[in-house]
Amino acid sequence: MSITVRFFASVRERVGKEREAIDCAGISNVADVWRQSTRVAMPDNLLAAINMEYARPDQPVRDGDEVAFFPPVTGGAP
Repeated sequence: MSITVRFFASVRERVGKEREAIDCAGISNVADVWRQSTRVAMPDNLLAAINMEYARPDQPVRDGDEVAFFPPVTGGAP
């Protein structure tokens, strides 16, 4: 039973990995996934998604989910 974790853009560079699978035992939400994967608290401005849908840090995760982390989106035309 596992959760797939993916890291994108500067987050991938900061944590030094693109993806991993973690055991879902003891994992209840997105922040727990981040903490299990990186061993640090989840930054306030970090964006996350569960199965390609935006998610809050306190949003529940389940066995088989894919959780992705990426930096805040910036730019665009005024």
